[in-house]
Amino acid sequence: MPGIDECLLEAMRLPGARGAALVDWTSGLALGTVGEAPGGDHETSAAEAAELARLAAEHGTFATAREGLPPVEDLIVSNGDSYHLLRFVDTSFDSSVFLHLWLGREEGNLALARIRLGDMAARLVLG
Repeated sequence: MPGIDECLLEAMRLPGARGAALVDWTSGLALGTVGEAPGGDHETSAAEAAELARLAAEHGTFATAREGLPPVEDLIVSNGDSYHLLRFVDTSFDSSVFLHLWLGREEGNLALARIRLGDMAARLVLG
């Protein structure tokens, strides 16, 4: 079972991966990062992605009450040249972390990335 660094390095092997991070959505802190950061700064992109994750996770329109599981499975944001995939991670504590994968639109395969990121999140060992 991989830890944070191994998981992020595995994410970077996905076609089109530009950068990846593990982020705590309650605090907005990056627990680990690799590759490039959208906008050039990992801490800023972690805080901004956490705002989006928190919005989805805390509002009933998007979140579902699932006993012991994160309130949202994943979020996908697309723009003109890239995709941002936020995959919530089920943890033994409070499930307040997510994997953020930044993919180039030309080279990336969003469906493949979503499946693989889900597998990575399921195997990730925290603590």
